[in-house]
Amino acid sequence: MSEDLQGLLEKINRDGVEKANAAAEKIIAEAKAKAAEITRAANEEAAKAKADADKAAKDYASRAAETVKQAARDTILKVEAATTAMLENLLGKNVEKALADEKTVRELAAEAVKGLVAPAEVAAPAKLVAALKAQLASQTNIKVVLDESLDAGFAVKIDSGRVEHAFTPEVIAAELAKRLRPDLAALLK
Repeated sequence: MSEDLQGLLEKINRDGVEKANAAAEKIIAEAKAKAAEITRAANEEAAKAKADADKAAKDYASRAAETVKQAARDTILKVEAATTAMLENLLGKNVEKALADEKTVRELAAEAVKGLVAPAEVAAPAKLVAALKAQLASQTNIKVVLDESLDAGFAVKIDSGRVEHAFTPEVIAAELAKRLRPDLAALLK
């Protein structure tokens, strides 16, 4: 009987080991399946996070490039404006210096009224009135008058003052700057 008992014990032991092995294999299979599912979900989540990060990086790079372009454009515009202002200021000073020369103003005024047949007035600052009267004395249709609002240059008024052509530093400098601006803009590009 001890052999029967021994056989029974071995059979119970074998059955228990087999059941334990089967249970262990089932637990291992479930764990492997769960691990595979967790790994798949993690890989999907990582791929989505990477795609989102790539898109965000691409968007950031695009915005950064656009910002740099705008900053470059703004800088060029500011440099152009500053250079234009500097040019206009320099032109203004040089034109004002040229219009302070009595001989130059006399020649310019004579040229400005050349060919006028209608009555006209040449308005000038006090320091130039006498010189312009002497220069334009031969033209009886031209009257030289004092204009205290002018510091330099002169203005030609026709049609009883309704039409006026100013030859002042500001007007001449602005006109020169306007004509030079396209060339200046081309140089800055």
